[in-house]
Amino acid sequence: MINYTKEESIALIEALSNAKGAPGFEDEVVNIIKKKYGEQFTIQEDSMRNLMIYRKNHAGNKPIIMLDGHSDEVAFIVQSLRPNGTLKFLPLGGWVTQTVPAHKVLIKNSEGHYIEGIIGSRPPHFGGGDGQKLEDMIIDVGATSYEEVVDLFKIEVGAPVVPDTTFSYNKTTEIMLGKAFDNRLGCGCVIETLLALEGLELDVDVVGAISVQEEVGCRGAKVNVKNIKPDIAIIFEGSPADDTFMDKYEAQGCLKKGAQIRHFDRSFITNPRLIEEVKKVAREKEIPYQCAVRSGGGTDAGPIHLELAAVPCLVLGVPVRYAHTHYGYAAMKDYKASIELAVEYIKTLSEETIAKL
Repeated sequence: MINYTKEESIALIEALSNAKGAPGFEDEVVNIIKKKYGEQFTIQEDSMRNLMIYRKNHAGNKPIIMLDGHSDEVAFIVQSLRPNGTLKFLPLGGWVTQTVPAHKVLIKNSEGHYIEGIIGSRPPHFGGGDGQKLEDMIIDVGATSYEEVVDLFKIEVGAPVVPDTTFSYNKTTEIMLGKAFDNRLGCGCVIETLLALEGLELDVDVVGAISVQEEVGCRGAKVNVKNIKPDIAIIFEGSPADDTFMDKYEAQGCLKKGAQIRHFDRSFITNPRLIEEVKKVAREKEIPYQCAVRSGGGTDAGPIHLELAAVPCLVLGVPVRYAHTHYGYAAMKDYKASIELAVEYIKTLSEETIAKL
């Protein structure tokens, strides 16, 4: 059993958060995991860059618990190069238009280097402000011609673009600041849960899944679930926090209130018997948790619970303020609570308990 210290968890999240992983371009993220944990676990990778992570004592003859976290982040892709040296782009994942302009981004060029750019915004002097559409925005790399973009910056159509944001951690408040917490926090939870279960005698097998392209249709999870064939899946997410714009009675994604147990969203309804068992474990082990019924959104649980023969799914969210923007806040307390709750629930599972769900 390996329980990461707070400092070790911070180092892991920092590496994952700073990694660049637009949907379809998750190589940097998965390479970090393979390099750091390739000897600890048996890791299989497919051509999409999905990972399946097996514990060394994986028996293969017990009920399988799948731990899922997606490796991609909301990002952009270069659609065309304009004569004046600016770049047209398309979103990869869900963005709110007002959060996009005037932020720094990094564009991967044909040589594998990242070029700094700014998402252009029209100044107030020229009627800038509300009403600007995403499809009318451009990325500016400081070029003045098409030729400079191609010859000097080596940028091509199809280049991935990610927010230019660096992770930081406040030791006093134990709050993390960074990009891609949706869902590098989930990736960290998968890894740390697997580590915490090392050496334990379980009545189930546990397999980690790092799934790609969640932000554009949960595509990687559809592949991973068919390969792993789980009996239960636990999906770790960086869930949108709502504690800055809802009162304390309505907010269901609050920083420092523990793991978020999701009952409902647009992609699935959680098995109520599973929910009750998980809440029972949380109460018995005094693990902080909060429950969420979401009017929008979805996770990898959507396809996972449908792709095979009705896989019961549990979504454990780490609340992230300002998800799907360049910057987010998340609490270490909630991250650790999600891992602890998953570990303690898995300890209770067996073929008999699963059959009752």
